[in-house]
Amino acid sequence: MLKFLFFIIFMTPLCFFINYWLFMLFLFLLSFLFLVEGYMVFSFCNISYYFGYDILSYGLIFLSIWICSLMLLASSSVYLNSNFNKYFVLCVLLLLLLLLFTFMTVNIFMFYFFFESSLIPTFFLILGWGYQPERIQAGIYLLFYTLFASLPLLLSIFNLYYSFDMLNMYMCYFIQDYSFGIFSYLALMLAFLVKMPMFIFHLWLPKAHVEAPISGSMILAGVLLKLGGYGLLRMFSIVCYLGVKFNYIWIGISLVGGIIISLVCLYQVDLKSLIAYSSVCHMGIVIAGLMTMTYWGLNGSYMLMLAHGLCSSGLFCLANITYERLGSRSFFINKGLINLMPSMCLWWFLLSSCNMAAPPSMNLLGEISLLNSILSWNYLTMISIIFLSFFSAAYTLYMYSYTQHGKIYSLLYSCNSGYYREYLLLLLHWMPLNYIILKSELFFNWL
Repeated sequence: MLKFLFFIIFMTPLCFFINYWLFMLFLFLLSFLFLVEGYMVFSFCNISYYFGYDILSYGLIFLSIWICSLMLLASSSVYLNSNFNKYFVLCVLLLLLLLLFTFMTVNIFMFYFFFESSLIPTFFLILGWGYQPERIQAGIYLLFYTLFASLPLLLSIFNLYYSFDMLNMYMCYFIQDYSFGIFSYLALMLAFLVKMPMFIFHLWLPKAHVEAPISGSMILAGVLLKLGGYGLLRMFSIVCYLGVKFNYIWIGISLVGGIIISLVCLYQVDLKSLIAYSSVCHMGIVIAGLMTMTYWGLNGSYMLMLAHGLCSSGLFCLANITYERLGSRSFFINKGLINLMPSMCLWWFLLSSCNMAAPPSMNLLGEISLLNSILSWNYLTMISIIFLSFFSAAYTLYMYSYTQHGKIYSLLYSCNSGYYREYLLLLLHWMPLNYIILKSELFFNWL
């Protein structure tokens, strides 16, 4: 456990001395070392007084390292323009370190502390390397939405410690107590629902995504939205009795909210905005499956969180590739890209089909598990699931067909295919997304 943390801590001063690309290769090396370590993950391993991980943590830690490596690969413009690239690498590294601490810790208070600390490097990424002046407002939105919702969580953690003299996550499975009131339940849930984000609390997400640089969008979509799901999966062992009573509220809001957001996706004219809103839609299905508290629901939500992290991050990369060439994210200008970048059209198709949960992607397995759990909870949810599935395909097809087909924008006279770096970046998003399904039993063993 500590070897990975020390690897990153000792790399921190190196970011001022070694080459940007060499640094990226070090992060890829770390991800492969961690992958090799995973052969012994069965129940929970490498456990100590402060740190430890089981399969649930393992998948999310690996996703964090992988996405952070790809962030450096995607952000070549920061390096080429010498836009404070050493500080950029430092920011990414600190974010990765805090995420690893968050997923590895076994103490609930330390989890809260690192959960909130991960906001700070993200805030600096948006403020320092964002595009428009509105990024300041987007950063403040992100900060205050999450901090405002997290204060009750802190108070309920103190209450938990006061009641049971214990904050170990793995020991919480033995707390089967009816004394928690509705306020404790709300306090424990709200911070994670805002982070995911659930419909109603989602207003910070499109702003943050649109104003963030490509690296900010990748880490937001890839890992930071998953912090909420991870927190809920950990906290359900404490509030399972109250969950049986009150979870129907969140399921209803998520499913109806998912349909509304799908309709919002259909009239977006900004490419990044559409992908950001589709994240809210996918997270709605994840929350609904989680709240059923069934075996299929919990495993399916974990699977879809990992799948969405890779798929959404890849789509943001594609949006950035076209943005770097055309200087705009508008659908009215990003038209007929099959003429401008014919080879890139294949990657648009592959990642769009993964976003629609086409086989053999991990999204498909996750969504099938979630549909099983939601329908077994109440068959009337079938109505909203029908609309959700249909609109999910509709806005993805709208995005794909509108960008790839049609008349090319008259002011674009250059034809520019992708760089090797960009194809490698997209391949490294797509490969794990479609090959991990061969070893999918791993994700159904953590419960």
